[in-house]
Formats: sequence, C-alpha cells, structure tokens
Amino acid sequence: MQARVGDRITMAAEHVGQATREGTVREVKGVDGGPPYVVEWSDGHTGLIHPGPGSVLRCERAEETAGS
Repeated sequence: MQARVGDRITMAAEHVGQATREGTVREVKGVDGGPPYVVEWSDGHTGLIHPGPGSVLRCERAEETAGS
C-alpha cells in the first residue's frame, strides 16, 4: 500500500461489533509512500499505524474525493 499526505483512509474493524475507522493521512514515515502512517481519525485522535497481514484498508487520493 502506498499513501500520500491528505489521503483518506478507512480501516476495517478488527473485531465483530466494532465500527470501521476513517481518517486522513497526516504524515507518511515509510519509503515511497509505504507505512507507517500518522493518521488523524474522524474522532479527533491521531495515531501511528503500520498495517499488518490481514489488515483491510482503503486509501483514497485527495483529488479523487474532491470532485464528489
């Protein structure tokens, strides 16, 4: 997965009954857009994520969502 600052990211729930998380990539710490990422979540919290095996993520470029 590759991301850029400003991309929207959706992370699937890890457990049954848990909601998906949505946020905005604020910093890319990996090489060539790779993880880890600093993400500002929709609830206002900010955290460092490093998606591992089995993680389900959807990443949308800022320009893809701007026209909608």
